[in-house]
Amino acid sequence: MEITFTNVKVNKMESGDYMSNNHTRIRPHRLIRDGMVLQRNTRVKIWGWAPAEEVIIVRFQGDTFRTNANRDGEWMVSFNTGDAGGLYEMVIENGDGTERIVVRNILLGDVWVCSGQSNMAVSMNMVRNLYEEEIARADYDAIRHFLVMPRCDFATPQKDLDTGTWISADSQHVVNFSAVGFFFAKKLYEEYHVPIGLINASMGGAPAEAFISEESLSAFPKYLDWAKKLSDKSFMEAIIKDDQEHAKKWYQYVNQHDTGIPENSLPCYDTEYDASDWPTINVPSRWVDEGLGDFNGVVWYRKEFDIPASILGKPAKLFLGHVVDEDTTYINGKQVGSIASQYAPRIYDIPDGVLKEGKNIIVVRVISPNSKGGFYAGKPYCLKIGDQVIDLSGKWQYMIGVKHEKMRKLFWDLTQPLGLYNGMIAPLINYAIKGVIWYQGETNSERPADYEELFKTLIRDWRVKWGQGDFPFLYVQLPNYDSRYGNGAGNWPIIREAQRKTLELPATGMAVTLDVGEWNDIHPRNKKDVGIRLALFAQKIAYGDNSVVASGPLYKSAERAGNRIKLFFDYTGSGLMAKDGDRLEYFEIAGEDKKFIRANAAIEGDCVVVWSDEVMEPVYVRYAWDDNPEGANLYNLEGLPASPFTTE
Repeated sequence: MEITFTNVKVNKMESGDYMSNNHTRIRPHRLIRDGMVLQRNTRVKIWGWAPAEEVIIVRFQGDTFRTNANRDGEWMVSFNTGDAGGLYEMVIENGDGTERIVVRNILLGDVWVCSGQSNMAVSMNMVRNLYEEEIARADYDAIRHFLVMPRCDFATPQKDLDTGTWISADSQHVVNFSAVGFFFAKKLYEEYHVPIGLINASMGGAPAEAFISEESLSAFPKYLDWAKKLSDKSFMEAIIKDDQEHAKKWYQYVNQHDTGIPENSLPCYDTEYDASDWPTINVPSRWVDEGLGDFNGVVWYRKEFDIPASILGKPAKLFLGHVVDEDTTYINGKQVGSIASQYAPRIYDIPDGVLKEGKNIIVVRVISPNSKGGFYAGKPYCLKIGDQVIDLSGKWQYMIGVKHEKMRKLFWDLTQPLGLYNGMIAPLINYAIKGVIWYQGETNSERPADYEELFKTLIRDWRVKWGQGDFPFLYVQLPNYDSRYGNGAGNWPIIREAQRKTLELPATGMAVTLDVGEWNDIHPRNKKDVGIRLALFAQKIAYGDNSVVASGPLYKSAERAGNRIKLFFDYTGSGLMAKDGDRLEYFEIAGEDKKFIRANAAIEGDCVVVWSDEVMEPVYVRYAWDDNPEGANLYNLEGLPASPFTTE
């Protein structure tokens, strides 16, 4: 359906000053503000707060709805919406007309909650180096985004949000969108021309149990008991205070004993500092792999490079891969960047006047409180000046600044059971939605055994709370990933299998992303394919387009025939194929002893036959059962990868 707008483009959303006006007695919920998208063709709620018994009148599209605030000062009206369209205005006023709020630039469309952990939270700005063209060309006034800021509460489900505005997907504002959410919405808008509203309520590092309500978390006593302890603010504050003291002492020791920043002489990042006796080390690498030892603390890195006069004066950008864990980076004695997370890419704009003709010096202070310090392999390490690239990988000089004991893992309230449901999800449940897109599971890989039940509980829980029946719940299966230094090494296949089994719930869809991960990055950059694959399931489940092949092959059943096992699949599409080769890879087979070995596999029609001459009485088969199953190549002809699975 093509939407005809009745007003100007919504490139600038109004701030909605009424939300912060302490003299206004009527207060609508934070979501109800300029630029909002209301769910089309359904019954929606408009609600907020006012003095007890206050008459509240809501006017929308020629209809008038009247109610009274209850004794607690809460009011709500509900009404049916029509077809997609806009732009509309809503008036909210009290009975005597002394207070009047106008909410402008409203669209009727489809509203999706985007939730999960950091891979859903990753913004377009964080991956802009990959999507500069998409950002520059963004001009989608009918795609809106509302960011729910991280907040937790262990005692009470919250009713409102503290902050937040609706923004549209133009080149200025799209950088603040969830990247997965944007590409999901873009695909759907281009397909159906229906406005899309995204409510982004995600939190990096959060496990599934942080998003489940108290009622549903009661099925998991160990999580609920801990959440109840945290509801005692004095208990939680004592934990946080102790952690803060521990971290403070750790950094104080490191800074006081770091030989690279002596108290009464030149710091080693100064251009006059003599580093001629520093030994060399490879970049990228980890300290332990270079023979420095397994320790925590500080290592300084130094490299000289030449710049010809012909490229000076052009925009310069430093690409320093990923650093474990924290860096402060200097060029010619000037600080050009500093990031305190190993998961963030180091892409630093170099200010004018820092670089010079001839010899330049880059110095990086790397702090590792509790990981294997160093630089990620397989990432870019270079300086780009205009269209020229100066490679910075290879030999650097180094000096150990200080060795120290490992900092203990610190308590993080935003990743504890129940807290995010109460703080970020509970305030949303009156807002009518089309469905949910979800990207999470990495944190639960540390204890994967209960993830299947946690995840299924979460989906059921949200559907009960929203009261809209089995709305579409579309999620991302964990991609390929492997690091010798990861906390969850070896457990990702278990999480993926739990996610596959969650498809037993109605109206669920799983985007398989086994081919878009990065072995060396828990936050793979490719968010476009992730969003598009989620949108394929939305087309099928939410929009009823049964012609869409929404997934790669999904294991359905198996039967034994002699010394072979025949596998049957859903979502075979136009047929099965072995991508980039003539033979299927990464199949394993086992007998009753469950000792899996690599197996032969061949496509026969819409089936796969698996065998090994070493297993004459096969019982089990599994596919792509590894954190990073490089080479797994079962696809359908639509180009979508098969989900990993086990027949156990």
